[in-house]
Formats: sequence, structure tokens, C-alpha cells
Amino acid sequence: MPMIRLTVPPGSLTEEGRKTVQRDLAAVLLRWEGAPDTAFFRTQAWSYLVELPEGAQTTAEDDAPRFLVDVTVPQGALSERRKAGLVEDATKTVLAAAGLSRDDALRVWVLVHEQPDGTWGAGGSVIRYADLVALAKGQQADA
Repeated sequence: MPMIRLTVPPGSLTEEGRKTVQRDLAAVLLRWEGAPDTAFFRTQAWSYLVELPEGAQTTAEDDAPRFLVDVTVPQGALSERRKAGLVEDATKTVLAAAGLSRDDALRVWVLVHEQPDGTWGAGGSVIRYADLVALAKGQQADA
């Protein structure tokens, strides 16, 4: 199941962006994973917003806000093309939520973490990528 965590400096998102960025990022992740647009898969796409304390983020050059998007997916869920699309769309989503332009894209880092098969558990059981693929196919057939 996918998980996405956005870490931001305090006050770096617009008011509207703060309200919508988590669901927007979750939708981006599900779309690039190729998951069916069903309540079950939307419920399993966890999205966290971590706001750092004042002064917790800086660079060696300046204090302009930087954004870190950590994405965790099952190993094999994203091809290179899908990873590239995810990185591009997640970056655009964060920039929009912060009211920044494409010129600020280097302020957004997206790290894709692939969870090895057999090392992800939910509901008291190990979840394997093949199980998720079968579940997705079944839900697409039901739609």
C-alpha cells in the first residue's frame, strides 16, 4: 500500500494548500501506481503532513523553504516511467500548495522508497505485491 509524507517548514504552505495537499499527493501517488480509483485503495493511500518547528530547516546558503516528499511503495509497483511521472506531479502539487512557481522546483525533493516484498504488513498479515495486484484487478473488474 502506498504512503506519502510531506515535510515542510512552518508557514510555507498557503491556507488552501495546507487543506488540500495531503489528498492531492495521495491521488497523484495512486494514479502513478495504477491503482483503481476505489474507496478501498483511496483509504489505503496514507498521507502525512509533517510541519517542522521554526528554524528546523535551512541550507548552507539561505533559509528559503524546502520541501521533502517521501514516498513508500511496494517494490515493483513503479516502473522508471511511473517514478518519473510521480516525481514530476508531486513536485507540481507541492509547488502549487506553497504558492510557488516552477522556477522553485529545486526546492522540492521527492524520494521514492521501495519496500521489499514480504516486509510490509497490515491488518496483522504480511502483504505481498502480488496480493495487491490481484486485489486491484478484482476491483477494476467490479467497477
